[in-house]
Amino acid sequence: MGLRPARCYRKLERPNTRISISKPRKSYVKGVPPSKIHRFNSGVDKPEFTVNMYLVIKNAVQVRNNALEAMRLSATKELEKKAGVDGYFVKILIFPHHVLRENPLATGAGADRFQTGMRKAFGRPIGTAARTKKNQRILVAKIAPINEAVCRHALKIASSKVPSSCYIETVRL
Repeated sequence: MGLRPARCYRKLERPNTRISISKPRKSYVKGVPPSKIHRFNSGVDKPEFTVNMYLVIKNAVQVRNNALEAMRLSATKELEKKAGVDGYFVKILIFPHHVLRENPLATGAGADRFQTGMRKAFGRPIGTAARTKKNQRILVAKIAPINEAVCRHALKIASSKVPSSCYIETVRL
């Protein structure tokens, strides 16, 4: 079964992070799926990177962990191609804590015999998401002043992977 569209999960809902190992009675979530984010930092952090460019999200939404990983991969791929292997540093600034649930509904012939509908419809964990606020920085890219246009283009590509519109904020050190 494939992923449901991002529109199913981007609205902020009640936070679901209640996971307790020591007190099993208080634990509502039975296991959390592993994160799809392999690395939060990419590239090499050098002191000559005097330009910090931030990807800032415009709306308060939930961003799934696979969208964060796609955002990081697209930014690092473009920066590595144009600025070189050691010509950039990228870091994801948010962490997916919120556990997403799904109540799978069966379709097709005979589905009504084993399906319970909305009775006990808490759902099973299918992934995690990061809850963002309005105008929150979600990614930072450090780069030399020579490659500023390259970094702006890479962050523009990365912003298309997020379920809300974004803008780029530049800070020169």
